Amino acid sequence: MDFERLPDLAAERLGGAVLLANDEFFAAKENLLRASAPEWREGAYTERGKWMDGWETRRRRDEGHDWCLIRLGLRGVVDGLVIDTTHFRGNYPESCSVEGAAVEGHPDPARIAADADWREILPRTPLEGHARNAFPVEPGEAVTHLRLAIHPDGGVARLRVHGRVRPDWAALEARGGEVDLAALEHGGVAMASSDMFFGDRNNMLLPGRSVNMGDGWETRRRRGPGHDWAIVRLGRPGAVRRIEIDTDHFKGNAPGACSVEACVAESWEPGEDAAWHEILERAPLQPHTRHDFDVAGGEATHLRLNIFPDGGVARFRAFAPVGR
Repeated sequence: MDFERLPDLAAERLGGAVLLANDEFFAAKENLLRASAPEWREGAYTERGKWMDGWETRRRRDEGHDWCLIRLGLRGVVDGLVIDTTHFRGNYPESCSVEGAAVEGHPDPARIAADADWREILPRTPLEGHARNAFPVEPGEAVTHLRLAIHPDGGVARLRVHGRVRPDWAALEARGGEVDLAALEHGGVAMASSDMFFGDRNNMLLPGRSVNMGDGWETRRRRGPGHDWAIVRLGRPGAVRRIEIDTDHFKGNAPGACSVEACVAESWEPGEDAAWHEILERAPLQPHTRHDFDVAGGEATHLRLNIFPDGGVARFRAFAPVGR
C-alpha cells in the first residue's frame, strides 16, 4: 500500500502537536501540522520579515542545526514522511533528518528532547525547495514522538507522518467493555474502495462526529449497474457485535441502503480474494442519521461495507467486546 494512504499519525485532530523548537524566529512551529495546504500571501510581512505559512528559523551563523519536537497524536510505526517546503524557495533547508522515540506518560518536553532513547528513522537527506518531499522509511518499532532536524536552518511548510497505529491493547483490555475495532485510533484502516471521488474512505474511521459533508467517504454518482464498497482492516481480530453507520451531513446524497460482510484473512491485500460472509443483511439508510445495527458474525479481521448504489457515509464503527 502507498504509505500516503495510511493515517497521518501527527495530525492535529488526532492529538498531534509540536511541543518544542530551538528557534522559530520567522514562523511558528505549530504551522507544521496544520491540516490545510500551505498558503502564500503576496506582500504580507510581519515585524520580523516575510509572512510564511510554516516553521522557519533565522539564518544560522554558527555550527549545528535547528530542530523541533513533535508529539504524535497516535502511537504507531512510521512507514513514510512528507516534508513539504511549498513556498519556501530561497529559504528552505539544505537537508533534514528525523528521529523517533517511545515515551511513557507526558514528561516535560525539554526532558523528552534531551533524555529520550532516540533512534534514526530518516537519515540526513537532501530536500528540494517548494516541493512535497516524500520519503518512504523502513518500518521499525512504534514511537510516540519525533524529532525533526533541519540542516542547517530554514523553513518547512508542513510535516506529515504516515504509518500504522499501535494502540495500547493491554490498557484497553483492562478497562473491558466494547471497543470500536474499525477506529483509526485503534489501528483500523480503510484499505480499498470502489471509489472515493468526493471524500477519502479513511474519513469514516476518524474520531467523533463529522464536521461537514467533506469529512466523510463519498463516491461519485453511479450511472451503471453495481454498487460502491469499502474494505476496512480492523485494528485487531474480534467478534463484532454492533455496527454503526452514520450519514451525518449527507442529506441529499446518502446511500439508499447498506450491507456489511466479514472475513478472516490476516494478510489480505487489495485485489486478493477472500471468503466473505454477510453479517448485516441489506438494510435501508436514512439521510443525516446515525444508524445502529446488532450483528453476530463471529471472528473477523476485515469488514466490507457495501452501499447501494452510491453516496456518502460520515462514520463507520465496528464494536466488539475486549478484556474483562
